[in-house]
Amino acid sequence: MPKQDTFETEQLTDAAFYILLALIEPLHGYAIMKNIEQMTGIQGIIGPGTLYTLLKKMCANELISQTLLEEGKKRYTLTEKGRTLLRHELKRRETIVEVARRIMQEKGI
Repeated sequence: MPKQDTFETEQLTDAAFYILLALIEPLHGYAIMKNIEQMTGIQGIIGPGTLYTLLKKMCANELISQTLLEEGKKRYTLTEKGRTLLRHELKRRETIVEVARRIMQEKGI
């Protein structure tokens, strides 16, 4: 059975979530990686291969758009569809944490 596209199921990987979050402000590729490192405090959390593969998929799914800058760099911008998915994903992750906290408190962990 083929692997389902996480953008269709609206369940993002951590890497995809961080990329969309970083793109609340338009950025080019290297700046996205640095922004994510700054957000998380983890150096190299997303490598170039993962980043550019996901950026390509996100463009194809119209979650982000790209603009070619004069210097030859590509600037990526979150679309309204991407913003909607980011909000949905945040809510989904909050629910996971709430359920986990409740269960752990009930079990005394």
